[in-house]
Amino acid sequence: MAEEVKLLKSWYSPFYLRVDWALKMKGVEYDSIEEDLYNKSPLLLQSNPVYKKIPVLIHNGKSISESLVILEYVDETWKQNPLLPEDPYERARARFWAKFDEDKVTPSIKSLLGKQGKEVEEASVEAGENLKFLEEELKGKKFFGGEKIGLLDLALGWLVNLIPVLEEIIGVTIIDKQKFPLLSAWMEEFAEAPIIKESWPPHDKLLTKFRAIRELSLAAAQHK
Repeated sequence: MAEEVKLLKSWYSPFYLRVDWALKMKGVEYDSIEEDLYNKSPLLLQSNPVYKKIPVLIHNGKSISESLVILEYVDETWKQNPLLPEDPYERARARFWAKFDEDKVTPSIKSLLGKQGKEVEEASVEAGENLKFLEEELKGKKFFGGEKIGLLDLALGWLVNLIPVLEEIIGVTIIDKQKFPLLSAWMEEFAEAPIIKESWPPHDKLLTKFRAIRELSLAAAQHK
């Protein structure tokens, strides 16, 4: 029986990209279904009734939500080109840093969109403190996964396309090459990997989208 693999996504979502990259690295073909998050489809609401968010992977009728959970499911379901290391300790470390991104890195950088003036500088300091940990983790490595792209690289891949967008919109350097040489080198290396490179959303479209998100964030902050 042929496998049925569907991915509910939004083109600009960094969380969707993680799953797209993982499936491509595994050589798994899937049907891509674009979701309008302001007018969510019955399929999305049915597939992810708890969070009502993308991405959602639907594999042979069964739905899996949350991008990091999906990455592990993909790795366990399709064994070729493993995303996680074989060594249990290294697997645990990859999971730890992926959770660190989810809990610390992403919120600290995402918060910049809703800030202005001095608030941006203060938030940038917090984001920089979190990024220092990632810089340290890259010592002696080409990728977070070692010599090849692994699950943690996919989890952190959003930095590569969204940091330049945010820097342009906000007018603040978030990842400075002198301050974060290893992270900067990793970003360049990761961006040029064939499977990764072919999937990037257009920079101009991202700029337009995230400028609109920033305007909404600033407006929401003013009404608090």
